[in-house]
Amino acid sequence: MNWDRFAGEWKQAKGMARAHWGKLTDDDIEHIAGHKDQLVGKLQERYGMAKEAAEHQAEQWWGKMERALAKR
Repeated sequence: MNWDRFAGEWKQAKGMARAHWGKLTDDDIEHIAGHKDQLVGKLQERYGMAKEAAEHQAEQWWGKMERALAKR
């Protein structure tokens, strides 16, 4: 998992993040700005998840995004 690439690809991925996690606001998306720790924190806050669950969801989602972005 390349989280450095995550920050670099955030502009393309943020719409997909908003669609995937409907409870994230536009302000949340801007605050996250491609940073894994920010995404995990917002998932915990908005969905009431434990940190481990939020990290797992973030990892799974970014894996899907990496594959989707690679196909372009």
